[in-house]
Amino acid sequence: MCGRFQLSVKGKEISERFNTEVFDEIHKPSFNCAPTQILPVITDVNPHKISFLQWGLVPSWTMDPSNSGKNFNSRAESIIEKPSFREAFKRQRCLIPANGFYEWKAGAIKQPYRFYLKKEEIFAMAGIWDTWQSADGSRLQSFSIITTQANSLMAPIHQRMPLILPKEIETKWLYTTDYKQLIEYLKPYTAEEMACYPVSTRVNSMKNDDENLIKEVAVQGELF
Repeated sequence: MCGRFQLSVKGKEISERFNTEVFDEIHKPSFNCAPTQILPVITDVNPHKISFLQWGLVPSWTMDPSNSGKNFNSRAESIIEKPSFREAFKRQRCLIPANGFYEWKAGAIKQPYRFYLKKEEIFAMAGIWDTWQSADGSRLQSFSIITTQANSLMAPIHQRMPLILPKEIETKWLYTTDYKQLIEYLKPYTAEEMACYPVSTRVNSMKNDDENLIKEVAVQGELF
C-alpha cells in the first residue's frame, strides 16, 4: 500500500520536470502528504497545468462519497476487474509527483521508512482519477495511487509498493487510448535505482509536516 508520500519540492521543480504549469502561490510543499488531502496531480485531460484533487477515489457512480478514504490505493492486479477502478483505469489516468514515500515495517513498534530514488529525483506514481457530482451540482475530483507487488528493496519492509513509472512511460500512461497496452507497465520499479532508511514515527500523524520527518533515525524496538 501507499498511505503517505513526500512532495517537498517547489512548484518550479515540478513544472520543469513534467512540463506543466505550477504556481507556488497554490502549491505548498509537503513532507507528509496523506489521504483526504487536496494534492497536486497531472491528469490526462489537462497535462500542462497542475490539478488539485482529493486523495481517495470517489467513483462518479457512488451514492456514498464518505467512503473515499478506503480508495486511496488501487491494486494493479485487479484494477481492470473492480468496478470502483475499472472505468477510471481505461479513461482517466494521472501522474502523482513525489520525491519520496513512506512505508511501515511490522514489529513491536511499527517502524516507518522513507523510500526514494537514489539520485533524489522527482518521480511519478501512476494513478487514476474521477469526478463525483452531488445532487446540488457540486463536484468532487479525486484520485487513487495504484500499487503493485514490492520489489526486492521494499519486500523486507512491506509486501506492496506504489506503481512508480519510468520517465519514458509517463506520456504513454496519460495518452494511450488502448488501456490494454498499459497492463505490461503494472510492475514494480527497479530496486537498484531506489534506496530507503528508517525515519521518525512522527510521520504517523498527518499533523506533522516538516523536514525533520525525512531525517534518518535508529530503528526502534528491534535489531535490523
